[in-house]
Formats: sequence, structure tokens, C-alpha cells
Amino acid sequence: MKIRKPHVANAFYEGGKTELQDQIHDCFIHKLGPGHVPNVAQGPKKILGVVVPHAGYMYSGPVAAHSYAQLASDGVPDSVVILGPNHTGLGSGISMMTKGAWETPLGVVSIDNDLAKQIRTASSIIDEDEAAHLSEHSIEVQLPFLQYLYGESIRFVPICMMMQDLKTCQEIAKSIAERSRGKHVVVVASSDFTHYEPGLVAARKDKAAISTITELDSQKLNELGEAGQVTMCGYGPITVLMELAKLDGTAKPRLLAYHTSGDITNDSSSVVGYAAILFARG
Repeated sequence: MKIRKPHVANAFYEGGKTELQDQIHDCFIHKLGPGHVPNVAQGPKKILGVVVPHAGYMYSGPVAAHSYAQLASDGVPDSVVILGPNHTGLGSGISMMTKGAWETPLGVVSIDNDLAKQIRTASSIIDEDEAAHLSEHSIEVQLPFLQYLYGESIRFVPICMMMQDLKTCQEIAKSIAERSRGKHVVVVASSDFTHYEPGLVAARKDKAAISTITELDSQKLNELGEAGQVTMCGYGPITVLMELAKLDGTAKPRLLAYHTSGDITNDSSSVVGYAAILFARG
């Protein structure tokens, strides 16, 4: 079995097992985090997905912890589809790995081969392509949080999105929805929000973007992202989750937390925004 080695360990998160476990623990109990370390419950299994940031844990980890605390309360999913933007420019427009496993300091997590192949064959725009994943961080940084909660038994499907237009997002959402029926599949939409703006400017722009998300106005969010009015790197993954919520018909989004890197560094001159958003069935 081919194993992808971690690319951003010792950079975005700690490179040792114990150190990484401690770092994630601290994200949960941080003053900007949920304030507690969650226990994985049997849960109602009502969560469709979550929006989670993907910056270094020292900056966005406490916000990410809000989304993962919600997942812990919902039970163990059958599989997790992680949608991340393509920062490197490598690979195809929509790149998926359908086999193998990924390693982090917390162990090895296997790709859900069957679900991945089913999603890929349901769409003509999803390619099996490892190149996009080799040095991309947006998906990798989600795995340690999942391992912390569920151990190595959790399986996942990585989808890296260079193309983020609305039509592409709708097709991906349709493919995931069709192939996930009868299973408890959770979607993690990996994205940071406004990049490198003064704190008040970032908060204003991000408030507008978050409003489109909670209103399920995927067209408006996609327009903001495509035009660069909000410099979100992962507006496409979030748009996919919004389209999935529409297909589901009962899942509603709710903002869990919003902060910026300035809340960590105490420097608001140039910040990055982070949001945790829950999509759950009523």
C-alpha cells in the first residue's frame, strides 16, 4: 500500500506524536477554542459537514477545534470526505486519490477506496491524480484532528480543488450525495477566510461571506470568491458543502466561531480570518 508522508509536520503542526497530541489538546481548551476536550459520543449522526480552517495550528487550531468538538458529539462517521483548495498549482482541476493511505505523526489513515472510486466515477470532472496532493496542506492538516478523535480506524476521501466555479461545485456535490446514500459520510470543507487585510477590514468582509453561507446563497459566495472580493482560498469546498445542504434539504448552517490571526498575535495590522461553521440536520 502506498503511503503519503506528511508534508507540513513541524511547520503547520508539531512533528512528534506526543507533542502533536498535546497541541491538539491545547487547541480544544484554548480561550478561543470550545473550552473542553470532547469525548466521542454515540451521537445522533445528524452532521452533514463542517467548515474548518487550515492554517498552522498555532493560529487557527482553536477555531478548528470548535468544528471537531461538534463532530465528536455526533458519533463516529463511516467516512470523511475532505475538500481542500489547491494552493500549489500541481495536478488536475479536480484531483482525488482513491487508494493508499496518508501518514501523520499520529499514525496512518487509509483512504476509503470504495467510496472514493464511486464518487470519482459519478463525475467526469474528477480525476485520479496524486500530484495535487503531494505538497498540499489544506487536506493534510485536517487528519490529525480526525485521528485525535477517532484513531486510525477512520477512513477518508481527499479531493483537491483547483477549479472552484459554481458549476464544478454543483457537480462534485451531486456526486458525493449520490454515492453517500445510506452511509454516515461527513464532509470537511477546508478553507481560511480573508487573507492579509487589517483586522477590521477582514472582519467586515468575512461577515459578508459568512452571511452568504448561513443563507445558503452559494451563487453569491462563489461570486465573491471568483471576483476576489473576499480572499478565501477555499470558497469552492464551502460551496460544495452548501450545495450538498441544498440537496439534503434539511441541513442548516450555523456559525460556531470566528477569529483572526490577530486574536492570537495581538497584531491586527494584517490578519487572516478563520471560521468554524456547522452544517447539521434539524
